[in-house]
Amino acid sequence: MPYIDANVFIFPILYEEEQEPKVKHSKQILQSIEKGELSAYTSTLTWDEVVWIVRKAMGRAEAISQGQKLLGFLNLHWIIVDENILSQAQSLMNKYNLHPRDAVHVASAINRKIVSIISDDLDIDQVKEINRTPLL
Repeated sequence: MPYIDANVFIFPILYEEEQEPKVKHSKQILQSIEKGELSAYTSTLTWDEVVWIVRKAMGRAEAISQGQKLLGFLNLHWIIVDENILSQAQSLMNKYNLHPRDAVHVASAINRKIVSIISDDLDIDQVKEINRTPLL
């Protein structure tokens, strides 16, 4: 049961398969989750990242639409970012020099005993507590 990083949701929204090869793999992962073939987790931070990035790239209306779609995503389990996860993220930032959002994603996964994260973020490779599966 993997943790799904925000970039897996963002690639198919912002890019066409012809522009970005990672779009196809992202779509396959998301379709597997929707069909119930893959059970997956993500954190509430993912919603924030997707809506923020889509708003910057495509405008407010599209951001609202994509945020609503994300909230209704079938077979996706949400991890609420709380003080425990933030504390763990702080420790991960100190230990591995991660960016804050990457640290929150990794801490969210570790908090739920998830050992695999699907992500395009190479910085996660240095974290010994989790295995990153790249999009390509």
